[in-house]
Amino acid sequence: MEALGWWGVPLGVLGGAIRASTPFLFVSLGECLTEKSGRINLGLEGTLVMGAMSGYGISSLTGWPWLGVLVAGIAGMILGALHASVCSRPRVNDIAVGIALMLFGLGLAFYLGKPFIHPKAPRLPAIEFGWWSQSQQVRAALEVNVLFVVGAVLAPVLLWALNNTRWGLAIRAVGDNADAARAMGYPVNRVRLLSTLAGGFLAGIGGSFLSLYYPGSWNEALSSGQGLMAVALVIFARWDPVLCLFAALLFGGAGALGPALQSVGITWGYYLFNAAPYVLTLAIMIATSSTQRTLKGAPGELSVTK
Repeated sequence: MEALGWWGVPLGVLGGAIRASTPFLFVSLGECLTEKSGRINLGLEGTLVMGAMSGYGISSLTGWPWLGVLVAGIAGMILGALHASVCSRPRVNDIAVGIALMLFGLGLAFYLGKPFIHPKAPRLPAIEFGWWSQSQQVRAALEVNVLFVVGAVLAPVLLWALNNTRWGLAIRAVGDNADAARAMGYPVNRVRLLSTLAGGFLAGIGGSFLSLYYPGSWNEALSSGQGLMAVALVIFARWDPVLCLFAALLFGGAGALGPALQSVGITWGYYLFNAAPYVLTLAIMIATSSTQRTLKGAPGELSVTK
């Protein structure tokens, strides 16, 4: 971006926002779906890393990155099924289970992923929206991965499904009042199981993006807490899938600010700017906490509303 001067900063933030927001987007959509059913899954950090490891491993072994994405989603479903099964037991706290599964997922991914730290796996393809430019920096900034496009389309589809389908009504009914939903004939545990499975699948896909496109390798420091930050993102988006898309772009843009400024020679606050997503997460949690009002849009069965 240095050749573009200061014009490279907004361009770099835009391109970085799209790249860095994709894991946030998929994890937040998965967590939004899970929380709509009345359950919090704090284990998505482990799911994200497990998806990154399994996707990279399968892509490295087979040479098919899209198969790696599918396997990453299945790995996320397995962890989601484990979370849902344990949480369906009486007097089990879903937050405590989520933390335990986060540590389990991280440890398992680190153990199984050691053989894949050095091998190079095929990467996911991207759409080059900057084909019209002669500048390599512009073309690189406007290179958009297919998974981001899929996530951007999935967000409004998910919102429509939650508001206009019988499946969406069942999820919202279970999430708002489990006893009333049970009286209406909805199988509460089954609805929450399927919602958590779908949420884990999406989180696993988000993890595959990290290892198969950006940054595009497998290592034990790959996630940087994005799975946990996605929980704050869902609260900030008020459990709205479309708002999750915009919030993910905001988080991604915050993470891209440091490298964009560094490209024009501003290096004195590089590490401070790299902390922007974490500062933003803390600010959101403080801004949304209140003993005087309830969280707008929050399902009634969530622990954060009780």
